[in-house]
Amino acid sequence: MTDKRYKETIHTDKNNYEYTTITQDENKVRIYTLKNGLKVFLAQNFDAPRIQTYIPVRTGSNNDPADNTGLAHYLEHMMFKGTSKLGTQNWEKEKVLLDQISDLYEQHKTEQDPEKKKEIYTKIDEVSQEASQYAIANEYDKVISSLGASGTNAHTWFDETVYKNNIPNNELEKWLKVEKERFSELTLRLFHTELESVYEEFNRAQDNDSRLVNYELMDALFPTHPNGQQTTLGKPEHLKNPSMKAIHKYFDEYYVPNNYAMVFVGDLDFEETIQLVDQYFEAIPYKELPKKSPIIEKPLTEIVERTVKSPTTPRTQLAWRTGSYGSREAILADIVANILSNRGEAGLLDLNINQTQRMLWAQAFSVGLKEYGYFSIVAVPKEMQTLNEAKEMVLEQIELLKKGDFPDWMLPAIINDFKLQRMKALETADGLATNLYDTYIKGRTWEQELSEMDEYSTVTKEEVVDFSNEFFKDNYVIINKEKGVNDKLLRVDNPGITPIKINREAQSEFLQEILAEKTADIQPEFIDYQKEIKTATVKDKKLSFVKNKYNEIAQAHFIFPFGSDHDRDLGISTQVLQYLGTEKFSPEDLKKEFFKIGVSNDFKTSADQLLISLSGLEENLEQGIELLQHWMHNVKPDQEIYNQFVETILENREAVKKDKNRIMTALTNYTKLGEFSRFTDIISKEELESTNVEVFTDKMKKLFDYPYQLFFYGKNFENFTNYIEKYIETASLQIPEPKKYPEPETKGNVYFMNYDMVQMEMSKIGRGNEVNTANFGKINVFNEYFGRGLSSIVFQEIRESKSLAYSAYVSYAANAESGHPDYITTYIGTQPDKLQIAVDTMSELMSELPEVPTQFENARNAALKQIASTRITRTTIFFNTLRLKKIGISHDFRKDIYQQIQSLKFDDVKQFYQTEIKPVHFNTAIIGKRENLNMEAVNQMGEFKELTLKDIFGH
Repeated sequence: MTDKRYKETIHTDKNNYEYTTITQDENKVRIYTLKNGLKVFLAQNFDAPRIQTYIPVRTGSNNDPADNTGLAHYLEHMMFKGTSKLGTQNWEKEKVLLDQISDLYEQHKTEQDPEKKKEIYTKIDEVSQEASQYAIANEYDKVISSLGASGTNAHTWFDETVYKNNIPNNELEKWLKVEKERFSELTLRLFHTELESVYEEFNRAQDNDSRLVNYELMDALFPTHPNGQQTTLGKPEHLKNPSMKAIHKYFDEYYVPNNYAMVFVGDLDFEETIQLVDQYFEAIPYKELPKKSPIIEKPLTEIVERTVKSPTTPRTQLAWRTGSYGSREAILADIVANILSNRGEAGLLDLNINQTQRMLWAQAFSVGLKEYGYFSIVAVPKEMQTLNEAKEMVLEQIELLKKGDFPDWMLPAIINDFKLQRMKALETADGLATNLYDTYIKGRTWEQELSEMDEYSTVTKEEVVDFSNEFFKDNYVIINKEKGVNDKLLRVDNPGITPIKINREAQSEFLQEILAEKTADIQPEFIDYQKEIKTATVKDKKLSFVKNKYNEIAQAHFIFPFGSDHDRDLGISTQVLQYLGTEKFSPEDLKKEFFKIGVSNDFKTSADQLLISLSGLEENLEQGIELLQHWMHNVKPDQEIYNQFVETILENREAVKKDKNRIMTALTNYTKLGEFSRFTDIISKEELESTNVEVFTDKMKKLFDYPYQLFFYGKNFENFTNYIEKYIETASLQIPEPKKYPEPETKGNVYFMNYDMVQMEMSKIGRGNEVNTANFGKINVFNEYFGRGLSSIVFQEIRESKSLAYSAYVSYAANAESGHPDYITTYIGTQPDKLQIAVDTMSELMSELPEVPTQFENARNAALKQIASTRITRTTIFFNTLRLKKIGISHDFRKDIYQQIQSLKFDDVKQFYQTEIKPVHFNTAIIGKRENLNMEAVNQMGEFKELTLKDIFGH
């Protein structure tokens, strides 16, 4: 079904290219189809002289051969390795060796004798060494970064592989040359080192608790379909036994112009852009796609229950299979999910379970795929509750759906919220581009996508009730995630790859030609904050205003110049508030009232600031402010609710201490700041349990008696100024003095946390000198050149040359506040048996800044182009001024950075490295399984200490 307002219209542009538009499309998207079947989506957005590009390919892991799972994802990685022109010094000689390697992999794949397989792999490694003499690692990334691109990446999923770049608009033609080159042919160079990096990604996934549950869930939901039977990362036995010939075959079959699209949203000219796309891509021929028989799943007719184990907090997840994205069943499942959970606001789970604190957390959501989809609920019980009790609680909410026991206003409010969220998403170039590529991948028309909200609007309460009774039966999958040892972890030995030659200074003729082509520079535009921000004074409050030029959404921010450093109870006070009501409204009713008017509220407490934000349609914003102030001025203390809140807080604290990522965060904080920091200085269990709730509610009631300023983002400043006055009282309370926290020297200590996982993660943190704004340009280029990004020295050496990690970086972070030190961080996640060489490699890299003139110049130019093509817009205009004020700056500081980078030489960065980084002593944080810890490697780094959870969390 499509709305009659949205009609496809065919046009011809001035160069006789035919395209379609959809009437009533506010974004005026043009859709072209070239003679070879390539679809091109174009839309304009003039926020900045940049273009968000996506190349979505309609293939993913669901098309992997059954004996080569993970192939689509591995191919995605190899698409960054160049071609016969890009990434090579001598293609004729390199090709002979790559063909040998391909033949060896075919032998390796079919060989059954383990010893003979090792012999073949040794030969692969040997020939790969020879081939690497001609390869130029990461040349694609070098050429793309030379354009000033950002966000260079790709991802693979069930039915999609998507390539991403955000580029300056003056570099579009160069970018098209590069993309045409890599989509014309596939070259599998540096294959075995990248394969090991993919295996490291597989290892990271094993340590990801969510993937553990999701894999089991999908396998049970889709016992026949690739949705459940072929994970994107693939099976380990297939990853270790790849076929280069199979990857080439897959590329030839699916990477054809009639099976991918090009999406461009940004500051572009329609006619010029499509001419350039046609000029470069017309030569790639149309090709028939492989025939595929549909795979039909039998209906689920019973409950399928499975159990998985890991060290984290127990939870349960239920899921029902749905129809494909865009089907009526998928739409109804999406609406039902939002009746249960609407962004934590007023859904049945939100109000009846989360708000009342009956369990730690519950949420519903739906996922629509190209083929099938699913509706799911996740429930995290409290410590004394069983997984079965959690399941029964969420099933109770489904019974309410079946009875129609939800308010009549809920459905229209959900549809309005959908429209609001879509409006927010489509106002940015990336948001619109993402929506366009997703529509293409799912095989839908732009007309269908634009009509979607109107189709949602036709859903009635009666239909929801009928659907719920028909859909929710004993036909679901339930995965119980228990706390315990994960017996499915696969621990794989290091295959013994010999580090390959990187050839950092080499350049292919293709890259040289791109670099030699001159384009007219984009001139940077630096913002005049005083001009862009209007100000007024209302009573004793400063009021700032930035005009919303895009849509009808408005925001009001109350900015208090104090935070948890000034009052340790502040964060808890705002959290307690969420569970309390007033004499007029219960806590649940308050949530409903905000949701009815489509205004969301958000409380953020940082060390030095409390920010209370409201966002919604401008016409409803005053109602939101009135409701917020009523709530805070009249909050009704309830000791029983507070006691439940404390119980929930304490259980959440315990849950966090079981999560690997949270543990690593806490360990890194301890490594950086020691045992006493903001992170560990929390209100104790005893304090929480013995405190009267009025201590916290009184803080909220008095909050608006403190000094604060306001920021309004919308269209009608005069109207806002007129009505806001009645909600403002003159400040009568003084801001308390902030607490000071130490920032101790890092002295070379090694801190370790034991956790059952496949990888070892290691982060080194060093305290630098006090922040100096004169260094910001050098920091920018240093990070680009040495430590961050796909073409950085660190990434090339650790991942490309030695296959030690999927992720590795060195980052210099300037402090956000004057008078405080900068910090340098290094990170690597690797297999335990690679830790020694990883430590040695990172130490060697950090001992002296390598000098690669061409790479440095590339990094410097990339930094300049990114600044020149960036524009400060929307609310960032105002919030930047708050950020800059902390380092004593009131103007657009990018101008100073740009000027410094313009004249920057390698010797300047080297001198910066010598004085600001090399003398720094680093503490080291390591998390992993104790029995896998290489103490020889650890002892090289400093004095070793194994920490406890209490040490790093402070409780």
